Order: sequence, then structure tokens, then C-alpha cells
Amino acid sequence: MWSNNSAAPFLLTGFLGSEAIHHWISIPFVVIYFSILLGNGTLLFLIWNDHSLHEPMYYFLAVLAGTDLGMTLTTMPTVLSVLVLDHREIAHGACFTQSYFIHSLAIVESGVLLAMAYDRFIAIRTPLRYNSILTNSRVMKVALGVVMRGFVSIVPPILPLFWFPYCRSHVLSHAFCLHQDVMKLACADITFNRLYPVVLVALTFFLDALIIVFSYVLILKTVTGIASGEERAKALNTCVSHISCVLVFYITVIGLTFIHRFGKHAPHVVHITMSYIYFLFPPFMNPIIYSIKTKQIQRSIVRLLSVHSRA
Repeated sequence: MWSNNSAAPFLLTGFLGSEAIHHWISIPFVVIYFSILLGNGTLLFLIWNDHSLHEPMYYFLAVLAGTDLGMTLTTMPTVLSVLVLDHREIAHGACFTQSYFIHSLAIVESGVLLAMAYDRFIAIRTPLRYNSILTNSRVMKVALGVVMRGFVSIVPPILPLFWFPYCRSHVLSHAFCLHQDVMKLACADITFNRLYPVVLVALTFFLDALIIVFSYVLILKTVTGIASGEERAKALNTCVSHISCVLVFYITVIGLTFIHRFGKHAPHVVHITMSYIYFLFPPFMNPIIYSIKTKQIQRSIVRLLSVHSRA
């Protein structure tokens, strides 16, 4: 009974009831995806190319931009395939792999924002020891730890998806594969798959957010102790970009969580739109925030443009 149905591919879903205008809906998606690739790609190029940006803060920013690019390149193929080509089928292996990368990169993003908070904490609390504490090797170890945490911690709930039988509907509710979506289609005991993500979210997203808030309480305590008003403003200004990115990320996470938990009766389009905001808004906004608020990146962009204009 299970074997025939288990082998059938999953069906992705775009905007239910709006299939006739999917090709129009795809236009803003193409523009946003292109902007994300251009913005984060430019940030990575600038940090790689400009020696004035070879500092811990910008190395962590490069990891953030790489994570945002990874998330975008993970969701983009299936989203555009559904909206532009109306191709909804996805093989099980491809679906589980996409789900693995989506959830891993979300945890990595949270971890990078925590690492960036640590960087700002050291820079403001102990500025004279900043370079001796955050050496290149230590930055590499922190970045590697953040990436490993994301990619290892998500293995336990994803692996069972490969051997679960699927005898129910094969229709997924998004244009990409999410673990919580896929597991509901399994005809098996999914208790572990229900409980593990709750614990994981508490130990990653929730704990990271608490530590970030705590680090900023200590940063503010330090800043208020600085006598000069100009120095106070300068110290806080170095944190503005990071705080903005943290707010963009966690507000979308909280919004998506609330919709899933309490929006049972909300229209399907609200759930779908909120999930797209979660996946697209932070990668879209992060390069803009850092380009507007960070003078060194602005100078690097000007240098890059002037070199090209001379060429």
C-alpha cells in the first residue's frame, strides 16, 4: 500500500488560487532574487578585494553575505520553477536536501549575528585588546563553529525523512521544502521530528537572541560610562548596522512563528507571504543596511566604481 505512493514525487505549491497570474507574480521575485545576488555578491567581492576591510567585523559580514547567498540559491530554483514554468514536481531526495540546506543556513544566520554581537562587544568593552582577542585564526574558528553548528544540528530530523513511508497527500504548502511540511505527509511515528526542532530552536534562535540582548545591555553600560558625547555616538554608530540586521532577522522569525502557531484560520496567502518575507527580506536588506550605515564599505564602493569608470 505504501510502496507505490511512497515513490511518487512531492508537489510544490505557489500562491493557491492565483495560479493564472503566477507569471506576473514571478516578476517581483526575479527582481528581488537578482538584487539579493547582486547586493551580497558585491559585499563578498569588496571584502575579498579591499584590504581596509580585512578586519574581524567584515569577515563575519562576509560569512553573513555568504549565508544569505546560500539561502537564496537554495530556494530560488524551485520558487521560480513553480512561478515561471509551472513545474511543481520535486523528487524526494532533492526535497529533503533542499530542506536540509534551508534549515541549516537559518541556524547559521542566527549564529553569525551572535558572532557579530561578540565582535561589537569586544570592540567596545576592551578596544585596546580587540586585535589580540579577535585574531584571524580565532575569527576562522568562530566562523567554522557557527557553520558546523548549523549543518550538524539539523541532521537528526532530516535523516529520518529519507526512510519514512509517504502514503498521504504528496502536496506541500510552499514552493520549497520545509521539514515541518514534509514530516506531516509521512505515515510513521514523527514524535521525534516534532519535538527535536522545538528543542533546537530554543537552543539556537532563542538562546542566540538572549545572548545578543545581554551583550548589548553590557555594551550600553560601557557606552554610558564614556565621558565624551562624541565618543559615545561614535561607539554606538558602529553597532547600528548590526542591530538593524538583528531586528530584521528576528522580527521575521517571530512573525513567521506567530503565524504558524496562532494563525490557523488566517488565509493560506498570509502564511505563504510571511514565509517569503522570512526567506527574502533579511538577505535583501542586509547589504543595503551595511552599505548605508558603514562608511568603510561606502568608501570601498566609491573606490570600486572610480576604478571601473577610469577603466
